[in-house]
Amino acid sequence: MPAAITNFMAFATVAYIVAAILFILALRGLASQETARRGNLYGIIGMAIAIVATLTWPSDAAHDQFNYLVIAAIGGGALIGGVLAARVGMTSMPELVALLHSFVGLAAVLVGFSHQLHGVSDLVERIEIYIDIIIGAITTTGSVLAFLKLRGSVSGKPLLLPARHLLNLGMLGAIVVLAVLYDRTGELWTLEAGTAVAGVLGVHLVAAIGGADMPVVVSMLNSYSGWTAAAAGFMLENDLLIVTGALVGSSGAILSYIMCKAMNRSIFNVIFGGFGAAPPKADKNAPKLPAGEVHEIDAPGLAATLLASKHVVIVPGYGMATGRAQHAVKELTDTLRAKGIEVRFAIHPVAGRLPGHMNVLLAEANVPYDIVFEMDEINGDLPATDVVIVIGANDIVNPSAEEDPTSPIAGMPVLQVWTAHLVVVNKRSRGAGYAGIDNPLFYKPNTKMLFGDSKAAIESVVTELKKS
Repeated sequence: MPAAITNFMAFATVAYIVAAILFILALRGLASQETARRGNLYGIIGMAIAIVATLTWPSDAAHDQFNYLVIAAIGGGALIGGVLAARVGMTSMPELVALLHSFVGLAAVLVGFSHQLHGVSDLVERIEIYIDIIIGAITTTGSVLAFLKLRGSVSGKPLLLPARHLLNLGMLGAIVVLAVLYDRTGELWTLEAGTAVAGVLGVHLVAAIGGADMPVVVSMLNSYSGWTAAAAGFMLENDLLIVTGALVGSSGAILSYIMCKAMNRSIFNVIFGGFGAAPPKADKNAPKLPAGEVHEIDAPGLAATLLASKHVVIVPGYGMATGRAQHAVKELTDTLRAKGIEVRFAIHPVAGRLPGHMNVLLAEANVPYDIVFEMDEINGDLPATDVVIVIGANDIVNPSAEEDPTSPIAGMPVLQVWTAHLVVVNKRSRGAGYAGIDNPLFYKPNTKMLFGDSKAAIESVVTELKKS
């Protein structure tokens, strides 16, 4: 091998190592709100280095021409991505993330088939191709269904087929049998059949998951996309792809475990589509409790109550995202703090439709990080809180999780806002949350409802506060 090529390969290897380090730093940066922007920058620089190193790898004239096509594809993809990033609102971000996961899986499937069509030399290579394509197919179809659920195109209710676990086991068995046939024969039809079964399995796994648990599903699909990339790395003998995929896969799995723990769920239920299992049946002989009456409050009334308070906690939910009320909430926070009133935020691990959804919204509005607290950090302080303002949240503040063992969210840790002196819930209506169940919080004696669009309602309260 010529010395020039040897030197360049050594340089490319160093570039890959630098990129891998930057990816690790990016992941570390994303662990904290204060360092998230820096983490994103590390990731962008690392990816740029990796792309340049890959495209400038020594090759013949045919590969050089192919690289020009790749560069054109990257440019087109970057343009589409830029347009989407500029046009997609935060309310649509969860389904966009789910859809992007499907692109990762689809890319792995297409690369795997391309590798197969160009000729496979040995058994190990066939194993790598098969694993890459199977995980990619599950990720693709599962992510597409998650996208449709989050978008509302498909019902968020779980699809609980009879003997669904046996069906999953049967499909898994078929995938294994087809893997053995493919490894022995290398015939294309076995790979195609395995891909088809894996695609159906991906749909069925996500279909069995209830709407309230979709944030965990998005996190788990993120993990799947990482393992798909790692498998592709082994297939393509690309160390950086292996490292990057392993980072994404492991971090996504850890995040899913943390979220499952926060929801009192089992991680195995996520993997095997056990979410959405029917809750314990209610006692038919039990007395039917009336839903109760709600008590309303208007903007002037809430403003007067806030001015008489010392400690206020704000609980943001998906309704704040749909109403684009984060900047109004920031103005409310600044106004109250200027009057000497303590304001803090309580964030539930699965608030919104995406892990960290509320944190991103508050960061976008420049809410100080030091007044944003996780559920476990602030639940104990709620009994001493004068006013809790719930903005567009429902399931994460539903006392049924603790009081009703037959509820679909029974056992799920929630923000115990009802323990505060006063709870003000801002919603458009008394409608159920994403889990599709009623919320007894609305009928508690210390709860008042501020009906209306979140942005308009909060702005009205701010206007009243500024008059005082």
